[in-house]
Amino acid sequence: MNLQELNAYAVAGKVDELNLISMEGGIYLLEARMHGAAYPLSDARGQMFHLRSVEHAREVLHSFPELPFNLVHTSVHDEMCGFSASAEESLKVPISFRSIKQG
Repeated sequence: MNLQELNAYAVAGKVDELNLISMEGGIYLLEARMHGAAYPLSDARGQMFHLRSVEHAREVLHSFPELPFNLVHTSVHDEMCGFSASAEESLKVPISFRSIKQG
């Protein structure tokens, strides 16, 4: 799913939540959850859309309607030991969809 498709689904109210997945090496990936299924965001070439930070994700999503937004950290220990990851092994934390402006 590309950014325009994701926006169309979000405007139509079909996106249940967005998950920003923190990967090793300071890379973040974005996935939309709709009806229990995960749809990763891809770039114009069909590759995974890499984000640099939570704030970068907020910038990319600035024109979207507000949605439940989570930061997901997978368990590095399990990845290093060769065990498969499961939802219970990930840390999922709700975060604000919009930046908090300091004034």
